[in-house]
Amino acid sequence: MRTRISARELFEQLHERLSLRWLAGQEGGHRTLERSEQQTRRPSLAGYLNVIHPNKVQIIGNAELAWLDGLDARLRWETLEKIMGFAPMALVITQDQLCPTDLRNAANESGTPLWVSSQRGHELLSLLQYQMARALAPRASLHGVFMEIYSIGVLLTGESGAGKSELALELISRGHRLVADDAPEFTQIAPDVLDGTCPEMLQDMLEVRGLGVMNIRQMFGDTAVKRNKYLRLIVQLVKAGEAGTEAMARLTGETSAPHRVLDLEVPVFQLPVAAGRNLAVLTEAAVRLHILRANGADPAAAFLARHATLLSRSHES
Repeated sequence: MRTRISARELFEQLHERLSLRWLAGQEGGHRTLERSEQQTRRPSLAGYLNVIHPNKVQIIGNAELAWLDGLDARLRWETLEKIMGFAPMALVITQDQLCPTDLRNAANESGTPLWVSSQRGHELLSLLQYQMARALAPRASLHGVFMEIYSIGVLLTGESGAGKSELALELISRGHRLVADDAPEFTQIAPDVLDGTCPEMLQDMLEVRGLGVMNIRQMFGDTAVKRNKYLRLIVQLVKAGEAGTEAMARLTGETSAPHRVLDLEVPVFQLPVAAGRNLAVLTEAAVRLHILRANGADPAAAFLARHATLLSRSHES
């Protein structure tokens, strides 16, 4: 699990999207942001120039440069020294504005990364905060095949040899999309959101016994794969007889306790694997049923209510 990000890593991730140029303080590329700072730092990871509660990345826009220009020489020097003394991860000048010479010199002397961007301040702020928070968000890797089925993220899991890859291949042939095979990575990007992605080395790949490793993008086209998806449901393949055998399960389906992933509980459907069962159709039905229940419609509950009403009427008569 990642616990830090350096200034150089952040620059490499965003320099194209934000048109960043590194003006000074190249020696400070090793400066890092720790996850503990993400949780406790005040007021935010990135923000406009603040010499009272300094942000980890200080954004210098038109107003901030004008404020610095309004200071007398001694106070300006003391202010720049104070800013550098906070050891920010980086300073970013907006809208390709000219960098004052004394600010550039102070950045070089203190080894503080100084960047300039063509973007406006609010664009820099939103993207920097998002990227930094995402980079340090809690994450976990799970075993299984992660797919998009009917627009929601579904993790197909089960013991080795249960048929996860074969099921995924059939679902892909039916128009659903692959996100990751074998070891999808899940990042908690919000209190109720788990974002699943594929490790770079496994991108677009699916391994099926007897066929080997296949490139799904090349075989089925770009629409057969997806870069990321939010995890909403787990479908667990189990051997026939291992799932619950209670009579009520015939009505409500084979469900088990929600599976905890990081700080979230994810609902689980159990599908018994047996000869003659069409697991692709059953998986699609499980996803449709999950969507219905999420929208407040539960067919099993409705049937039980009808049954109770019928019994009460028979007793009355």
